[in-house]
Order: sequence, then structure tokens, then C-alpha cells
Amino acid sequence: MENKLNKYSVSQLNRLSRQTLESKFPLIWVEGEISGLIKPASGHWYFKMKDKLATVDCAMFRAQNSRCSFELKNGSNVLARCKATIYEANGKFQLIIEYLEDAGAGALQRKFEELKQQLLDEGLFDDRHKLTIPGYPKRIGLITSPTGAAVQDILSILRRRYPIADIEIYPSIVQGKTSEGVSAAQELSDRIICANKKNRCDVLILSRGGGSIEDLWAFNDEALAHSIYDSLIPIISAIGHEIDFTIADFVADYRAPTPSAAAEIVSPDINTIILGLEKKQHQLERIIHRFLQASDQRIDSLYSRIRNPVDYLLHIKAQLKGLRSRAYQSILTKLHKDYTSLAGIDRSLTRYHPHQQLINLSDQIKSLEKKLKIGVFNSLTSKHKQWENSLRLLNAISPLNTLERGYAIILDSHQKLIKNISDLKSGDKISTRLSGGVIFSSIDEIVLGDDDAK
Repeated sequence: MENKLNKYSVSQLNRLSRQTLESKFPLIWVEGEISGLIKPASGHWYFKMKDKLATVDCAMFRAQNSRCSFELKNGSNVLARCKATIYEANGKFQLIIEYLEDAGAGALQRKFEELKQQLLDEGLFDDRHKLTIPGYPKRIGLITSPTGAAVQDILSILRRRYPIADIEIYPSIVQGKTSEGVSAAQELSDRIICANKKNRCDVLILSRGGGSIEDLWAFNDEALAHSIYDSLIPIISAIGHEIDFTIADFVADYRAPTPSAAAEIVSPDINTIILGLEKKQHQLERIIHRFLQASDQRIDSLYSRIRNPVDYLLHIKAQLKGLRSRAYQSILTKLHKDYTSLAGIDRSLTRYHPHQQLINLSDQIKSLEKKLKIGVFNSLTSKHKQWENSLRLLNAISPLNTLERGYAIILDSHQKLIKNISDLKSGDKISTRLSGGVIFSSIDEIVLGDDDAK
């Protein structure tokens, strides 16, 4: 802790430095070469990690190094997940290692997993996009190294099992670069594109022999994966051994565990085909024999049914006579039915003739006219009585009648009705309505009655 004089003891300085360093670098990855490796009886490991310009001390305790997946030795190039700290006792900077992996294989494996997840998310591995491998391909394309053992194995199996197929080799390097600087992944991709442009093959085999992850790395290329995905020709991947998996295996339409297995998958056995054809031949011969027997029986049956033409003509003549009789009877029945129908229509026309309809409508109009006159007269009579009653009632309650009886209506200057003497005061202007006119006056004096005085 900092004191007021900005002075530190050695232990304070080391502790503050450790805390500052650990808070700044809580967990980091460091790559370097192992040197000075010590493995004492305690089980802890002590060593240095270095590059061309610097060296740093490292410690990996027994609980952590027991999980190391490879043999650590001097000269190993490693990738370490570690914590930067200072050993307080001597103020020495060091790394505390929590996890180690071989830098070469580990980095490649991470790149492999990252690309695999990326292409999986893009849908390049979906089964719905994969093409069907043809059962009897006429031409088989091989994309591989023309000098490798894999191509010889494939050719040997194809000649033995399926010699009738044409083989077309698209030569390519399978690792490293060409003399022109073209990478193996690029050349493999170009061969796939070339095969699709020619469009002569029914299926392609993308192949190479076994090797380390570095040897097979060309088949973990993103551009190559897209070339396989875009291919309109089905592709079988046959890369390495059965335990080897590459990105090309996941994108291909079918993955064979080995190049030899790919040759067997794409080529039906010629002996099996011959046996199958012989079996089909025997089946076809039996079908044809049964068909000919059935045809002979049908011919015999038809022959036995052939009759003398004269008898047939007599039979037809009898049928025609019967048809003529039934047709004549049918015509008579139809004519009688139509006659009956026409008679009914004539009666209906007479009943609904326009002249008769006009007579009926004229009688209805006269009846309605009579009812209308009676209704109008009754309505006028009733309305006149209502008017007379309303007039009498209006006269009975009219204020003018009240004025005729000697009463008056007094209004103030605002033409508001004065109902009580308390509504007035001296000097107010009033108007008095009497029968026959209005008197305008002012109040000089107000005399209250007995009730108002109270």
C-alpha cells in the first residue's frame, strides 16, 4: 500500500507489482519453445519459454501438468494458457502454466474446428444438398496425385470389379505447392471445376493416402469445400485412413473410409452383375413362355367362339326388327304425352289471358279506390275534431284570457316576469301588460303587505 512519503518496502513493492500484473493479465495465451525443462520429485515442472528475442521463466504444478496430452521436452514448440505473475520472495517475473498443447497440431486443430463450425452454420454439410451416387456409372473421374499409391489401388479395384467403366484422371498435387506456387487446395479445387465444365463423368473420387494432420491439411480448405459443395457431379471423398476426417469429408456427397473403399462403393462387381443378368434372363424366359401359353389358350378360345356369318346376320336382323318395334312404340308414347301437355298449356293460357287479367285488376282498383276515399274522409274528420279540441284547450289556458278577466302581467327592465314584491325596489323600471296594451312606469314607493312584512 502506498504511504504518504511514497516509500515502499521491498515486500510491499513486490506484492503491489504482482497484484498489478495479475489484474492486467488474468489469463493469456503464450507461444514459445521449451528450454531448461526440470521435472523434480515434487511432480511440478519448471522450464523456460523462449523465442528469438526473449526468455521467460515458467512453472506448471503437478495438478495441471498431469493433464498434459503430449510428452513435454526441450525444443518443443508449445502454446500455453497461463497467468503472468511475480514471485514475491525474489521479485522474479514468471508464468504459471494452466494448460499446454503442441503449438503446431493444436493450432491446426483449432482452425479445423472453427472452419468446420462455420461451414456447418452455412449449411454446407446438410444432407438435403448431397447428390446420389449413381449405381452404374459409365465414366468415373479420379482427382488425386497420379503418382501416389492411392490411385493405383483405385485403378486396380476398378479394373477387377468394373472394367466396363471409363476412367478419367484429373492429376493434382495433394499437399504443398506446385513449382508455379499454386497450393494443393487450389489445384484440387481447379480440378473439380474443370471436371464439372467438361461434364463427362458420372461421379468423382477425391482421394489421397494417409498422413498427419499437416499432410492432409489441403483438404481442410474453405475454397475447396465450396468447390465440392457447388459441384453438379456427385463427389466421393476418400482421404487418408478410416480415422482421418477432413472438411472435404463433411461436404462431399459420400465419405469413403479409404481410397480402396471408394473404388468398391462406386463400382458394382462385374461378376455380381453377370449373375444378376443371368437370373433376369431366366426370369424373362419364364415370363415369355407363360405369355405364349396364355396367348395360345386365348386363340383357341376365340376360335371356338367363331360362328357362321349367315346365323350372325339372321341374329342381327331379328335385333333390328325388335328395335324398330320399340322405336315406333316409343314415338307414339311421346306424341301422346306431348298432346296431353299441350292441352294443359292451352287451358292455362285461357285462364291467364291478358284480357281476363285486366278485368280482375279493374275490379281490384275500384275496390281499393272506394276504401281510399272512406279512409281519407275518416282521417280528415278525426283531424278536424282534434284541431277543435286543441283550440278550446289553448284558449282556456291562454294568458290573454287571464288579462281579459282584469289581471295584469308585470315585467322588469329585462323583460323578466316579476312574481313577488321582493323582486322590486324603488327606482326600478317596469312594464305592465293589461288587456289591450302595455304600461311603462318606475317604482316610487313599495308598500309591503302583511304577508310580505312578515
